[in-house]
Amino acid sequence: MKYFLSFFLLAASVLKAQTPIPGSAGGLHQLDLFNVKMKSNVACYRIPALVVASNGDLIAAIDERGPSCADLKANDNINIVMRKSRDNGKTWTDIRTLVDYPLGNSASDPSFINDSKIGTIFMFYNYMDLNKEKDIYYLHVLKSTDNGESWSEPEDITPQISKPEWHGDFKFITSGKGIQTSSGVLLHTLVNLKHGVFVFGSNDHGMTWFLRDTPLKPADESKIIELRDGSWMVNSRVNSPGMRYVHTSKDEGKSWTSKPEPALTDPACNAAIIRYKLKSINCLLFVNADSKDSRKNLTIKISYDEGKTWTKGKTIYSGSAAYSDLVVMKNGDIGLLFEKNEYSKNVFLSFPFHWMID
Repeated sequence: MKYFLSFFLLAASVLKAQTPIPGSAGGLHQLDLFNVKMKSNVACYRIPALVVASNGDLIAAIDERGPSCADLKANDNINIVMRKSRDNGKTWTDIRTLVDYPLGNSASDPSFINDSKIGTIFMFYNYMDLNKEKDIYYLHVLKSTDNGESWSEPEDITPQISKPEWHGDFKFITSGKGIQTSSGVLLHTLVNLKHGVFVFGSNDHGMTWFLRDTPLKPADESKIIELRDGSWMVNSRVNSPGMRYVHTSKDEGKSWTSKPEPALTDPACNAAIIRYKLKSINCLLFVNADSKDSRKNLTIKISYDEGKTWTKGKTIYSGSAAYSDLVVMKNGDIGLLFEKNEYSKNVFLSFPFHWMID
């Protein structure tokens, strides 16, 4: 296995700006960070993830899939690659390979947590050896202590956040990102399609990982957020009935209350939810394909009351759009990376908070 643990090629370290593509989102301009024209023998780039490092740098990671666009269990050549921006998404480094296994071994579905208490970024992914253990999923993490300039060797944390009896189950860490709570705990979500969604995390800055053995149902790919009162809220994709489900816990995941959320229409697709906190504003932002039956109409919505109600939302892109991820950048603007036009592009754009409410 090859790891590019440092960015040592001068040519590859030069920041390059993509040509802005006029978007349909009220004058916003879009930068296509990952598309198949950028590299030979790539069928598609899928499953975007974004994180802001402790120094404010912006890191985007994604699956580099070849020779087909199939998911992990049907694709023996998926690598994870990244790009980095030091100026709030205006310019980006060239594509760098982060995880590259030999043919027959694949890594998929990147996700991040930035531990701001110690300045460490964790990147999770799902691994499979299709030659020796097809359909057996392993759960890996690697970390960077220098804001994404170099990365550790991966660690297999499957024994810590899964159960022995789940060995043959269809399970995976949700792509995108987890969170760090106000007390410093790291939290993320693990999907087991047979048993439900489970919260996992770390109380010691990633030295060890725990699993909360209380399943959330119905739920598929899910995102967790901490509410102002310290409660945990998980926002989940489900396969029906055309809307999200929300699960809340007041006892750190020991028990949950679940309900459908009709205000968040959804076609069964991964989505993003984050907290926006700047000056007098403290709210939740949610972005997804706002449609009951099609991955289209990417829309961002705001909740000023901790997820009890949501604004109608503002359309970012009305055409084909699927997985997405959100961040709040160091300048206070919101950064967004999403799959566009039937997975042919992965577009980054940014906007100030007031754009959503104009």
